[in-house]
Amino acid sequence: MIPRSLLFVPADSEKKLAKGLGSGADALILDLEDSVSLERKPVARDMAAAFLAENRGGEGPALWVRVNPLAQGGLDDLVAIVRAAPAGLIVPKPDGPSDLLSLGLMLDALERRDGIAAPIPLIPIATETPTAVLSLGDYAQVPVPRLAAITWGAEDLAAALGARANRGPDGALDLTYRLARSSCLLAAKAAGVAAIDTVWTDFSDAAGFAADCAAAAREGFSGRMAIHPNQVAVINAAFTPSAEEVAHAREVVAAFAAAPGAGVVNLGGRMFDVPHLKQARALIAQAEAFAARG
Repeated sequence: MIPRSLLFVPADSEKKLAKGLGSGADALILDLEDSVSLERKPVARDMAAAFLAENRGGEGPALWVRVNPLAQGGLDDLVAIVRAAPAGLIVPKPDGPSDLLSLGLMLDALERRDGIAAPIPLIPIATETPTAVLSLGDYAQVPVPRLAAITWGAEDLAAALGARANRGPDGALDLTYRLARSSCLLAAKAAGVAAIDTVWTDFSDAAGFAADCAAAAREGFSGRMAIHPNQVAVINAAFTPSAEEVAHAREVVAAFAAAPGAGVVNLGGRMFDVPHLKQARALIAQAEAFAARG
């Protein structure tokens, strides 16, 4: 199941890696890209591989790795990391699904080399270049067998556009980045995978972060990436259906069960139709999956 919370941890920091294990995050993203300086990348690869070998398969968070773009050290990342069998790879700056298919061919060879039977899944950060944003619709047309989810990012996109900022004076995302976010959600659902919301960088605005997480869950995102352990509990709470939501969903399902063949039912003076039934079933399944995870 796709994690609710995915916490970035610099792969070259032993202290932060250890702290991440106790953060409560569903997944850690061992970062080999932006949070690691160029001269530290070889050390980070070795540390990430060792950390994976020591901690994978336990009861803690799933261990994902963000690699570098292939032209910027990503191939070296793959050679070092694949043999340690991460739960999945976060892929930065792809221009579209064709880049993931090319990456998949490389992974096929490395997995055969290392005797890894299950294909390593991929989550692209699919909006970090202008071309990537314009290619989001391709994910519905070009099957990517390893695709587990799609996420987005505003910081690299702003840099690629030469923007001075990606938020207005009120803190809200500017139109271009709202478009990228919505397009990510639509592309993921069209491709039949989960959508993961991007990081929140303003540590000082806890209330804004909680509200933004709640909005993302309401809109259809399945989880969110985090850059600080203090954000994990807020994310987990926002993306876990509440007891009230689950109870209401069960009432909707029960109302349809009591009226076999009905396309519309009356519940508490409100009309519910088949799309509501689908939403209710999906929410119950999500809640049960999180409950089973513990």
